[in-house]
Amino acid sequence: MPLSSGTRLGPYEILTLVGLGGMGEVYRARDTRLARDVALKILPAEMSDAPSRRQNLEQEARAVARLNDPHICTLHDIGATPAGAVYLVMEYIEGKTLCSLIERGPLDFHHLVNIGAQIADALAVAHGAGIIHGDIKPGNTI
Repeated sequence: MPLSSGTRLGPYEILTLVGLGGMGEVYRARDTRLARDVALKILPAEMSDAPSRRQNLEQEARAVARLNDPHICTLHDIGATPAGAVYLVMEYIEGKTLCSLIERGPLDFHHLVNIGAQIADALAVAHGAGIIHGDIKPGNTI
């Protein structure tokens, strides 16, 4: 069930729902401590309550937090709701997804090659750190 605007998770105030997916809900939120917008991804409690899943997520968050690449969003924080749902706080990036660009029609060849090169560079950085992204798709690419 989506969170309503104004809901607070620690210092993060929900502004609007950005997307829904198999791994949870993504919101644009306001970091009230640092006065900036962030992307807050909340994993459902049923996915967060198994200790092994939670440990895996925390381990993954620590690994991702070590990455520094212009084509990979920065992870700022990780937390949990009182109900036990885990959330990740990431850099909010304004823009259109690759999916929305594709829906508008064919992309210019050079633009498409540039996008592909940026994705490949980001994946190379992640893979070099031992991280495998399990959900690469046009809707997850800005």
